[in-house]
Amino acid sequence: MSSKKEMLLNVSEDLFYLHGFHAIGLKRIITDSGVAIMTLYNHFNSKDDLIVEVLLRREQRYLEQLRLYADNKAQSIFLNLAEGHAKWLMEHESRGCLFLRAKEEFGADPDHVIVQTVNAHKKHVMTLIKKIDPEADHRSVMQFMLLLEGSTALAETENVKEVCQELIHMTRNSFKSLHKG
Repeated sequence: MSSKKEMLLNVSEDLFYLHGFHAIGLKRIITDSGVAIMTLYNHFNSKDDLIVEVLLRREQRYLEQLRLYADNKAQSIFLNLAEGHAKWLMEHESRGCLFLRAKEEFGADPDHVIVQTVNAHKKHVMTLIKKIDPEADHRSVMQFMLLLEGSTALAETENVKEVCQELIHMTRNSFKSLHKG
């Protein structure tokens, strides 16, 4: 990936996360990125394409983090994933889920590419959990997703460290009967 495209994606993600998608225009992105408008259009056909790529890159980083934590065979897979999610929350500003924020802004049209990207992301997380732990039933995966999503939302208003500690505690207590690794 070119360094200018990388710069555009990084700056865009930061701006969208801090201010929202509709509040940030392409002019602000190119100004903060230090690139020409044509450079942006050489890499992205539209602002929507840029947003989708920002979301897909963020998803890739998040899923990779979960995969890294899933390898600990000494404890349950759900506990490993909760620890990976907690680390993600601790390392990123507690401004909530960028995907759900995108859905809030573009959700009026369920066929919009950004809404479809968000919906696919949530399914990808569930699919990853099921792939990592094929013995986990649908109900357990849904319950675990509620813990992940709830911790992400609560970290917006409460101390993120405390939220993460409770996520780990609840996962340990709620999924202790499930097999290990």
